[in-house]
Amino acid sequence: SIRLFTTVMVCMAMALCVSCKKDNAEPSGGGNGGGGTQTVATVTTDEVTDITCATAVCGGEVKSENGWAVTERGVCWGVEPNPTPSDNHTVDGEGVGKFISEITGLEPDTKYYVRAYAKNAAGTGFGEQKSFTTQSGGGGGQTQTFTVNGVSFEMVRVDGGTFTMGATQEQGNDADNNEFPTHNVTLSDYYIGKFEVTQELWLAVMGSWPGTAPSGSYGVGDDYPAYYVSWDDCQNFITELNRLTGANFRLPTEAEWEYAARGGSESGGYKYSGSNSINDVAWYYDNSDYKTHSVGTKSPNELGIYDMSGNVYEWCQDWYGSYSSGSQTNPYGPSSGSARVVRGGSWRIIARYCRVSFRTYNSPDYRINYLGFRLVVSQ
Repeated sequence: SIRLFTTVMVCMAMALCVSCKKDNAEPSGGGNGGGGTQTVATVTTDEVTDITCATAVCGGEVKSENGWAVTERGVCWGVEPNPTPSDNHTVDGEGVGKFISEITGLEPDTKYYVRAYAKNAAGTGFGEQKSFTTQSGGGGGQTQTFTVNGVSFEMVRVDGGTFTMGATQEQGNDADNNEFPTHNVTLSDYYIGKFEVTQELWLAVMGSWPGTAPSGSYGVGDDYPAYYVSWDDCQNFITELNRLTGANFRLPTEAEWEYAARGGSESGGYKYSGSNSINDVAWYYDNSDYKTHSVGTKSPNELGIYDMSGNVYEWCQDWYGSYSSGSQTNPYGPSSGSARVVRGGSWRIIARYCRVSFRTYNSPDYRINYLGFRLVVSQ
């Protein structure tokens, strides 16, 4: 009987052990217990739409997670076939369903390949590959290069047109009272700086700084934007630049600045210059490490112009004043005033103040470490 009791106890122990192993085992379907073989998600790629010289819209749909939760989805693109998320990519949520992706930072007249992707525990699933070619920039975007004392800089053509200036719908509740009323503005053609005026260009023209020089604390280097320059300093710079080049450079009017920031006739209707995602196009409070950055290191807008949101605020030619509701053609702002218009946001400012319609002002002799400028040239 002792032997029988021992045998029974051993059998019960073995049965309990097997049961525990089964209870603790991960289901064959994986992390969410869906069962079945571990496989990547099933994804489809949408057609590419709204193609400009620098942006496009795509997207896709996660049809099935195949038993494993999708933790990331979006589109990836590149100039070579079969792009992956290690190339350029967006992140547009998780799980099943449709999503839309904004593709930015593209080069004009270039063929790209794009496909949707979705990641789960089994790996990365891809939708079918699509291809598209960006516009050549016929609605603006062509460049003209100038050289002064060995330093070259590019100006981007902005084809004239009519646009709504001020707090348009995409600005939402972030809009301030001084951005109203919205009004129609018609502009002639002009060229605007592809980049903010750099420290290298300032020194090539002027030879020295008018007051405090840029420092390592706030960003210093040939391709960093010039700052600690007042509106008055900018006029001195422009006078000397025009003497050296024989051209007709000036500061942009407030209307010219906003039209270019919006992408001119190629505008995608974005909140910031070139995107609704500020991190794609701007150095601002949340990502700047509290200093300026080299120009052109974020994505450009639809015309291939960089840093019109963030990095440094930019002086405009106009005296500051209130908007009127009437339509205007090539406006130059009030005939007099005490402060000049400033646009674009900066490295030390939150996203709300980097919008394309945001406007503020400073006295013409004001210098600070987050205020610079870009040029316009009339043809």
